Amino acid sequence: MPSFRLSALALALVLSPVHAEQASPAKPATEITRERNQAWLQRLPFADRADFDAASRGLIEPFTGVVENADGKPVWNRMAYNFLDGNAPASVNPSLWRIAQLNNIAGLFEVRERVYQIRGMDLSNMTLIEGDSGLIIIDPLISTETARAGLELYYKHRPRKPVVAVIYSHSHVDHFGGVRGVIDEADVKAGKVKVIAPEGFYEHAVSENVLAGPAMMRRAQYMYGALLPRGERGQVDSGLGKGTPSNATVTLIAPTDLIAEPLETHVVDGVEIEFQLTPGTEAPAEMNMYFPQFKTLCMAENATHTQHNVLTLRGALVRDSKIWAHYLDDALMRYGDKAEVLFAQHHWPTWGGGKIREYLADQRDMYAFLDSQTLRLINQGLTPTEIAAKLQSLPPRLASKWYSRDYYGSLSHNVRAVYQRYMGFYDGNPANLDPLPPEDAGRRYVAAMGGADAVLQTARQAFADGDYRWAAQLLNHLVFAEPDNAAARQLQADTLEQLGYQSENATWRNVYLSGAHELREGVAKSRARYGAPDLVRALTPSMFFDYLAVRIDAMKAADEDLLINWRFTDLDEDYALTLRNGVLTQRKGSRHAKADVDLSMTKALLDRIALKETGFLKEATIGGIEFESGRFKLLKLLGGLEEANPQFNLVTP
Repeated sequence: MPSFRLSALALALVLSPVHAEQASPAKPATEITRERNQAWLQRLPFADRADFDAASRGLIEPFTGVVENADGKPVWNRMAYNFLDGNAPASVNPSLWRIAQLNNIAGLFEVRERVYQIRGMDLSNMTLIEGDSGLIIIDPLISTETARAGLELYYKHRPRKPVVAVIYSHSHVDHFGGVRGVIDEADVKAGKVKVIAPEGFYEHAVSENVLAGPAMMRRAQYMYGALLPRGERGQVDSGLGKGTPSNATVTLIAPTDLIAEPLETHVVDGVEIEFQLTPGTEAPAEMNMYFPQFKTLCMAENATHTQHNVLTLRGALVRDSKIWAHYLDDALMRYGDKAEVLFAQHHWPTWGGGKIREYLADQRDMYAFLDSQTLRLINQGLTPTEIAAKLQSLPPRLASKWYSRDYYGSLSHNVRAVYQRYMGFYDGNPANLDPLPPEDAGRRYVAAMGGADAVLQTARQAFADGDYRWAAQLLNHLVFAEPDNAAARQLQADTLEQLGYQSENATWRNVYLSGAHELREGVAKSRARYGAPDLVRALTPSMFFDYLAVRIDAMKAADEDLLINWRFTDLDEDYALTLRNGVLTQRKGSRHAKADVDLSMTKALLDRIALKETGFLKEATIGGIEFESGRFKLLKLLGGLEEANPQFNLVTP
């Protein structure tokens, strides 16, 4: 039985940047791009260096080296970003260059007495709180390798106390994946270490991206620039942090303690922590934390030094910017007059009560603006694209704040996401209700414009005029109509490249440059490996059956009716599956009175099969799977499952 592909971000994190060391085919910025990027120097207060002071404050030891895995392969190479020095080159938006430099300030930092952070050792931060007898770690980074290296950097300067608790602030993999690098599961089971998380964490951590995992993984490659070289014509940043590690080991240990009430106060190793649940904000399961004795507030990923995503470019469920604003206001009301330090699990802290209150109020207003102003224009009859064109800036006071800039999320794609949340994909125009697919539309557009040569001529003029967005739209039609047209592909690559060079948003830049790279070099073969076995083992049987369901070609299986009783002996759980009309459905805790297939096995064996440690056919043959009936019928069903395409085309048909 084919194995799972799950967790798009987790798999993107273990992808090796196979082209990172090769000579880049990238071209220089055009004069138009250089001029447009230079104009940004007059738009924003670049003379303000306060963030650089804050990002360097409390630095104990910088990290400038390489973290390797057990096989000696590089997981995190901070030296790859040594080019980030001096003024922005013509090929990078100066505002993006600025955040890239800030995110490049890496190492061990003292936030305040007994509160420390590891920053810049992958995409996220690891926070260490010194308790009475040991350490409380908040968010142990993405991988075991970087988390272990970060902890050792801390121990180099502080007493080697044991880790007594790990807190997951929310359910995204860059905030739990390194947990086995800082604690041993045996100590958790023995009660020596607590693992604390918001209610719903485990389910969301495991389920996010399972069903659409292959597609999300592919798009995550673009979003994070996984296959781009690091450099001024390649990947410079990811907005929230430098980037994602490669060759990494992603892990998960289940929580021992769940925060279930809107507000809960716990004492962990002598440290009082007030937990504020914020479900449905930046993650489905997320929480802020306040430490009264330190007068310190942790905002998880709900308030960072960027406008965040309402809908991430890799794909996900649309987030609720209205509830996001609500919880930011709640944090402001509860802790704004108390907190002297605010930190988050990305970027650098904020010190001082007045600055904290202003920061939280601005972040609240930003997400409230996205929600209310999109709705206002929806009710004026504007479509998503028209709303994005209308709302080109936040209100002036907000737009002038560095922490409101479009480094990770963007105003343009966030307002379209809000539209999607409320109104769906359809913009109300009947002409857009049933549009032609890209290849069919491309052929017709090219023919209507007088053929490929005419389109190329128009696109070349648009490129020469610096009208890159229009050139990209024209050339997209031509590339989809004639994917082997080398001139069209080359010009489209050049066009996307200039759009990337001009982008303030790190993920937009990565997307544009990844598209340009693949137009020139072709789509790389998949290098995905299964670096997250803990996530596979954490899948419930229901998730497993849901995953089977999305791999059945319904039209091919439309005439097959199959009733399956599937028992997991180690869980003492029964599932009744029904294949009918090409659709597989399930009922937990139920059995068919008369089934075509009746089998039993352990969930542990299913995990081993999913991880390719053994095979379904092999186990069915040697007796690891016991059949009462229907052995060959089930093997036929599983053998016909459709394999996902991990490296499908994005910029060509």
